[in-house]
Amino acid sequence: MSHKKAGGTASNLKDSKPKYLGVKVFGNQYVKDGGIIIRQIGNKFRPGEGVKEGRDRTIFSIMDGFVKFTEKQIVNFDGRKKRVQFVNVVKDRIATHPEKKDSK
Repeated sequence: MSHKKAGGTASNLKDSKPKYLGVKVFGNQYVKDGGIIIRQIGNKFRPGEGVKEGRDRTIFSIMDGFVKFTEKQIVNFDGRKKRVQFVNVVKDRIATHPEKKDSK
């Protein structure tokens, strides 16, 4: 006969694996054909030119080039306007700071 109560097992100490979501390649960075640009749940970012969307909403490149993020305003199904972010892959790098020419 036991004189001490048996210690139970804890049922709340389990943890799920991390999902590693987010932007993997940022704007104006080079990406190869088939390279993952964004891992996401839902559609915060939508595919534009030069990219496709996988079954799990992963956005990946279908050509070699540079990543470009754009915003567009669309009309929702109920008539409200909504801002949507698109991901594109373009061949040429986007100039971040246009060079100033001296007027001498």
